[in-house]
Amino acid sequence: MNRPVLLVVAHGSRDPRHAATVDALVRRARALRPGLRVETAFLDFTLPSVPGVLERLAAEGVRDVVALPLLLTRAFHAKADIPAVLRQAPPALRVRQAEVLGPSPLLIAAVERRLYEAGLTPGDKSATGVVLASAGSTDPEAIAVIAETARELRRTGWCSVRPAFASASLPRTEDAVRALRAEEGVRRVAVAPYVLAPGRLPDRIAAGAGGADVLADVLGPSPEVVRLLVGRYEEAAAGRALVAVS
Repeated sequence: MNRPVLLVVAHGSRDPRHAATVDALVRRARALRPGLRVETAFLDFTLPSVPGVLERLAAEGVRDVVALPLLLTRAFHAKADIPAVLRQAPPALRVRQAEVLGPSPLLIAAVERRLYEAGLTPGDKSATGVVLASAGSTDPEAIAVIAETARELRRTGWCSVRPAFASASLPRTEDAVRALRAEEGVRRVAVAPYVLAPGRLPDRIAAGAGGADVLADVLGPSPEVVRLLVGRYEEAAAGRALVAVS
C-alpha cells in the first residue's frame, strides 16, 4: 500500500530566505524517509499555492494526502486558514491535516542546539538567562503554549527563561532582555528565536536583541525539527493526532 503524500504547508513570506529554509527542511525530511513523497505549498506570498499543489496531485492520480502545517502553535492559521483551503481540495483526494509541530521536547532540544551553536555551552546554563522570542499571536492558546515552552526550557537548567513576542503580544524581545538584567540580575542574556525560518518578524526579534550577549539562529532545518516533522506525518498517516478539516 502506498503511503500518503506528505504536503508541508508553510506560511510563506516575501523574504526569499523563508522559502529557502523550508526547502532545506523538506530536503532533509526526504532524506530521513527515503521513498516518502514530500511536497511543499505556501499559504501566501510564495508559490506553489496549496490549491495548486492539491490540483496537481489529484491530476497525477494521488488519492491520499497528509497536510502538515509548518507551524509551532495552533493559532489562527492552523485552526482556520489551513482547514479552509484543504476543504477546497479536489473530491478525488482524501486529505488529512496533521497536528502542528509544537509543543514538543524536540523543539526544546532544537532551541538548545541553536544556543550552543551561538557559543554557549551546557556549563553556561546556570548563569545565563534566555529570552524565548516567538513571532507572536492574538490566540490565547498559542500564547499559553509559548509560556509553557519557556517554562520547559527553564527546567533544563537555564537560570531564567522569559517569553517574548515580535508582534501582537507583549513583552517585546528588548523588554524581556532588560527585565532579565534589571529584575533578576542576570549577567549573561541570550535571545533564542522560537521561529522556524527567517523573515520580517525574526528580523524584528534580532533587532530587539541588541542588549543581549548572545543571539541564536532560527530553528530552521535542525535535526530535531526534521524528526518532529516526520513524526507528526507518521502519527497522522496512522490515523492518530488528526485535525478535522470538514
